[in-house]
Amino acid sequence: MTVTSTATDTPSPLPERLADATRDETSLRRFLHGLPGVDQVGVEQRAAGLGTRSIKKAAKRWAIDTAISMVDLTTLEGADTHGKVRALAAKAKLPDPEHPDTPRVAAVCVYPDLVAPAVEALQGTGIGVASVATAFPSGRSSREIKLADVKMAVDAGATEVDMVIDRGAFLEGRYGHVFEEIQAIKAACGQAHLKVILETGELATYDNVRRASWLGLLAGGDFIKTSTGKVSPAATLPVTHVMLQAVHDWHATTGELRGVKPAGGIRTTKDAIKYLVAVHEVAGPQWLDPSLFRFGASSLLNDLLLQRRTQLDGHYSGPDYVTVD
Repeated sequence: MTVTSTATDTPSPLPERLADATRDETSLRRFLHGLPGVDQVGVEQRAAGLGTRSIKKAAKRWAIDTAISMVDLTTLEGADTHGKVRALAAKAKLPDPEHPDTPRVAAVCVYPDLVAPAVEALQGTGIGVASVATAFPSGRSSREIKLADVKMAVDAGATEVDMVIDRGAFLEGRYGHVFEEIQAIKAACGQAHLKVILETGELATYDNVRRASWLGLLAGGDFIKTSTGKVSPAATLPVTHVMLQAVHDWHATTGELRGVKPAGGIRTTKDAIKYLVAVHEVAGPQWLDPSLFRFGASSLLNDLLLQRRTQLDGHYSGPDYVTVD
């Protein structure tokens, strides 16, 4: 079992310690279980403390615009249609028609069979098209089927792929299986960026979240992502702290920048600002950019738009003033 080092920009060889960690199953297990344990009380207290910080009005306007630019506007329902995807793409391009200076979102996220209409609707805008894949959300299928899922999305023009790890294999301690599957999916992505969904709500402990984060980074994920949004709990601040610390430590060790995407359950501007504070304080200000931090969301954008209007107009606009997703 060998690792292929990748990064959001220019890949570089892994430091010897990390290269040795991926040599075989035993080395990988030794490395992952040798990571420092997460202080549960400490990480929860720090997340709660940072979540109480207040920001001034000018900073809030900047935070709202930054959060909008980080949204992966998402629809992942069995009833999704080409028309719904086109409507979502129109909102991605012009989130608030009455305020055309509103930032565009980072990407639109759909199922693989709906990538083509999203690509067509977003052509020339610079907005990414993300596709979930690998038997989303359960991940319960053969590798052959998972790779076919990725190929369908990439062939249709997806610029980003959100894969789910095999949580059963991870929880059984079959880290090499998970590692090799992520590597295979990364290779199938070609030029598309890979987000590795850990489904942290099923991992049970912060130590497992840390191990899964490092496993995703070692195997070549451009982003690590909390959740599918189909399992509760989805994204939480303490879990996101653990993942932000992982990408911070990865950068300190390798010089490479990798991203984090919390997804599911982030619905309000107040929530989003708490996450931005965490990004700044845990990973660092360099991560306050859509290339390194995203929100997986559907309803969040509407609240951000309403709060933005309040900042601009001086009064609250009700939900009737934004489109319903």
